[in-house]
Amino acid sequence: ASGAPPAATSNSGGAGGNFLSASLYIGDLLPDVNEGLLYEIFNAVGPVASIRVCRDAVTRRSLGYAYVNYHNAADAERALDSMNFTDIKGKACRIMWSQRDPSVRRSGVGNIFVKNLQENIDNKQ
Repeated sequence: ASGAPPAATSNSGGAGGNFLSASLYIGDLLPDVNEGLLYEIFNAVGPVASIRVCRDAVTRRSLGYAYVNYHNAADAERALDSMNFTDIKGKACRIMWSQRDPSVRRSGVGNIFVKNLQENIDNKQ
């Protein structure tokens, strides 16, 4: 189970309450995966607000990860649940919630990703 999307605090002067994140981190992408391909794949789940493939500032080569932003958290959660470890151009992608609130990122709470496990170990073990 993916759990609930991380809550982010509104910056509306304290009276705004919370909203749910609709931003996903997409990792383990091949260098030739671009925004157009990701849009085709992720827009099939629900309307995508924006996509950004992160690139080296000098060479403009892909760094192997991207952010997909949905208009609503339910679509993002459906994408996470249904598309994590889906093959994109022959390589399984890794999807996690993107934490945009810097105070939460600095809190020490986060995800751990372990690579190079034996092939008989899957995401259920």
